[in-house]
Amino acid sequence: MKSIESPKIRFAEILTHIIGWGIIFGFPIFFMNKGNGPVNWLDYVRHVGVPLSFLILFYLNYCLFIPKLLFDKGIKEYLGINILLVLLMSVALYFWQSIAFFEPPMAERRPHDLPPRAIFVLRDMFSMVLTIALATAIRLVGRWSQIETEKKEIEKSRAEAELKNLRNQLNPHFLLNTLNNIYALIAFDSDKAQEAVQELSKLLRHVLYDNQQPFVSLGKEVDFIRNYIELMRIRLSPNVTVKTQIDITPDSQTQIAPLIFISLIENAFKHGISPTEPSLIFIAISESEHQVACVITNSNFPKATDDKSGSGIGLEQVRKRLELMYPGRFNWKHETSEDGKSYTSQLIIEV
Repeated sequence: MKSIESPKIRFAEILTHIIGWGIIFGFPIFFMNKGNGPVNWLDYVRHVGVPLSFLILFYLNYCLFIPKLLFDKGIKEYLGINILLVLLMSVALYFWQSIAFFEPPMAERRPHDLPPRAIFVLRDMFSMVLTIALATAIRLVGRWSQIETEKKEIEKSRAEAELKNLRNQLNPHFLLNTLNNIYALIAFDSDKAQEAVQELSKLLRHVLYDNQQPFVSLGKEVDFIRNYIELMRIRLSPNVTVKTQIDITPDSQTQIAPLIFISLIENAFKHGISPTEPSLIFIAISESEHQVACVITNSNFPKATDDKSGSGIGLEQVRKRLELMYPGRFNWKHETSEDGKSYTSQLIIEV
């Protein structure tokens, strides 16, 4: 996978190189022109050999040796070619300076006129090593940044694929539970079953269309939840009390992941209803600044292990979807009361 550099980043990189080398090649002018006289360009050409050698070493490494040797073949080949190059460049620079700055014979100058030539050679070699190290550091940082960008792109693609897979699993899971409810109605009240089918068609419109978007408005999601609760009420016996408390802005446009609360509500209807004992389901959804909260409290009537009315994947999907869509931005608590008679699930999402 190749990262695509924006034109602005590319332009900034080129401009940085131009400014940097402009400063380096400008140094000889400041050292030569100590007075206010004109620049002696012939003398400048004599001094420019050192920065020119730096430029050659830098771009040989930056454009060729680092990507072709260091990244592809390994550090041994890279170090070997650079050691050889520094030695050759030092010898070439030595002869260039000997020609450009002709020195009189030793008998015609005092020993203290100039320091030994070896000091200048070692200085230039050390500067060349630093130049190569700078090119390597810049390239390594760029490669690290590219790798990190590619990792993020891969992780984003993986998360999007996993999220899409979870949504595709959720649709049949939700539909299966709803059809089980309608099937139970057909046996004893066909009129209510027909009404349930009508309510189901409303729900499916939301599931098939809105659920394909990464986010929907909270107002739409709450309308879907209301329709679902009304569908559930149709099959409930008189001993079941369902209460709702919706405290959101009318037609709220706050963006929320679709069907993120429905598995919690399904769980309440699955485990909070008894055919013989009084049962209670309380569903509260509220909206505050940058937060959406869903609190569900229901009677606790755990299903038997052989009950196949639900596959049990709903709550697991909720956890996965929350981690993918709201990493570090949700707080989900669910617990059974001390007496074991009620169960509470509280989900708070930062939006």
